[in-house]
Amino acid sequence: MEHNANQITLRGNLSAPPTFSHENHGKQFYRFFLEVPRLSGVADTLPVIAEASLLESAGADPGGMLTVTGQIRSHNVRTDGRRHLMIFVFASALTCEDGEALNDAVLEGFLCREPIYRRTPLGREICDVMLAVPRAFQRADYLPCILWGRTAQEASRCHTRDKIGITGRLQSRVYTKLTEEGAEERTAYEISALTAQIPMDLL
Repeated sequence: MEHNANQITLRGNLSAPPTFSHENHGKQFYRFFLEVPRLSGVADTLPVIAEASLLESAGADPGGMLTVTGQIRSHNVRTDGRRHLMIFVFASALTCEDGEALNDAVLEGFLCREPIYRRTPLGREICDVMLAVPRAFQRADYLPCILWGRTAQEASRCHTRDKIGITGRLQSRVYTKLTEEGAEERTAYEISALTAQIPMDLL
């Protein structure tokens, strides 16, 4: 399942030069942000990690358009004694090519907590789920997803360990967090679902 359970393709503009992220098994990895505009004109600024050799082959320049193929990954990070989930795209291929913006994600996994269903003040239906998406070596990526409208209703009937599939886009969302030091601006990343495959017995 893990081979096709997590796929994403992005095309957008490289917002700044890549910076060193980490080294693993003798390979160096770099982190950069890709600005991918939505149809509304608002741009999602999305974190990508890629091996140095991929960046060298692509020859990407800041401001230039870059296509990224890979997977959405998660990693638990401890900051100031607290854990938080870091979401990023792990690139398997990079190419410099012009074209329309792309942000296409396909996920399949299992709910690792009960869905949270709610309505906005304007009455729009929303359902938040946390999807555990398997990958190699018996690992999993834990990815926050948000579903809308009728799809939100259907997802709200699911339970922990139910298997669902989602197609959508990875989006960034800036919010304000109140801390002991005052208000702090942070960015959250989540998959906004366009369609979802829900178990038939729950529909």
